[in-house]
Amino acid sequence: MSDPHRSVKSTRSGGDARRERWRHHRAARRAEFVEATVRAIGEHGPEVGMDEIAAEAGVSKPVLYRHFHDKSDLFAGVGSWGTQLLMQRLAPTINEGGSPRERIHRIIDTYLTLIEEYPDLYRFVVHRAYADRPAHDDPVGMEKAEIAKTLSRMLGEFMRVLELDSGGVEAWSHGLVGMVQASGEWWLERRSMSREDLARYLTQIIWHAIDGVLRNGGIVLDPDEPLAPELHVVPDIADGESGESGS
Repeated sequence: MSDPHRSVKSTRSGGDARRERWRHHRAARRAEFVEATVRAIGEHGPEVGMDEIAAEAGVSKPVLYRHFHDKSDLFAGVGSWGTQLLMQRLAPTINEGGSPRERIHRIIDTYLTLIEEYPDLYRFVVHRAYADRPAHDDPVGMEKAEIAKTLSRMLGEFMRVLELDSGGVEAWSHGLVGMVQASGEWWLERRSMSREDLARYLTQIIWHAIDGVLRNGGIVLDPDEPLAPELHVVPDIADGESGESGS
């Protein structure tokens, strides 16, 4: 005689396994459609429509909407894709050593290189993807806040090692991130100078700001000399996985 408890347990386990397989399937399909949207943006520009996205994905629009709550949900997925790609690119540049000027320039140039590589994706994410979504659901703002938080931790530890007042680092960090983002957007539209020149100008501004704070505390550092080991602060930064390989 069969054990009814075992049958119930077996049925429940089978149902859980099917739900898990379906969850993974939906996540994989969502990722495929997000990458198809990135490709469609690259081909048709930031004003791409759902018809072009569906065609690139090789499905009908109703199939897309079965995997996303609405168009904004799909667009938010594209924003998250871009954010993960940026953090993936930034992680090694932030963690790598070098002189202060080299480190600042490397981080800025990494960001500018990415928006130069994906200009229409940048325009799509910044100007279109979140127009009808609440501010707290904006990956662009979240991305800037995360980078500023990472920079704040790095500068804060740097100032504390030098026994200087670190009270302003959070405000400085948000200001620096906003300046680079705004300058990058201006450059992307105007292209009145090379990427290298813009990276160099921004590096000069940022270093002189840091240098001014240090000198006010009686400390002078050579921007072209590698930092002493105790000053080489390596912050934690998420090395996110993106769908870059599929784009």
